Amino acid sequence: MLFAIFTTIFGTLMALLPICNPLISVGVLPGLTAHLSEAERARQVKRACCYMAGILTTFLLAGALIMDFFSISIPGLRIAGGMIVSFIGFRMLFPAERPAGLSNAAEEEAHNKDDISFTPLAMPFLSGPGSIAVVISMSSGLHAQHDMPLLLGYASVVAGIALTAWISWLTLRAAAPLYRVLGENGISAVVRIMGFFLICIGVQFFINGVSNLLHDPTFMPQRVAASH
Repeated sequence: MLFAIFTTIFGTLMALLPICNPLISVGVLPGLTAHLSEAERARQVKRACCYMAGILTTFLLAGALIMDFFSISIPGLRIAGGMIVSFIGFRMLFPAERPAGLSNAAEEEAHNKDDISFTPLAMPFLSGPGSIAVVISMSSGLHAQHDMPLLLGYASVVAGIALTAWISWLTLRAAAPLYRVLGENGISAVVRIMGFFLICIGVQFFINGVSNLLHDPTFMPQRVAASH
């Protein structure tokens, strides 16, 4: 059971960290917080990571209810989540001329805000649609596994979310030194590498969803009947 707990925590970290990708925020944070003092910038970064953990934990706990309310099947969620994650990965691996981020109007609004912790830092930078889709998919997966009790599984995923938020906080706290050391090209290279991993994760989500769908007796009843 201990192995299952560590595997769940590590798997959550590996699934969320490339999607949350605090390095993207490193590139925009100096501009967004130029009008703030160092102490206020640190407070807002900490608050943003707390918001991020709260948002993802909320969707994790409400994942089963959301799926039941909208009548979403586990295969459907995994296929849709895989497509979203793959799309985000492709945008990171092959960026457009303008880097993925805020629109002109949203960026101008963010520059004039005194509090940027919830938006745009927590949403959409750290906890966007891709990470939300991942935690809802994890919520459905916890109900299907039998390696550990359900509550312990939820606690393990929450621990993985908290670890991701902590790493994001460390990264954003060091935004200015990181930007000086890596530069625009260095950050772009790391983001592209993470984009590749995101594509792999998204494709695997898609494969798992299709596999679940093909083994669903309500989707392929003739195949199940023939096997008996």
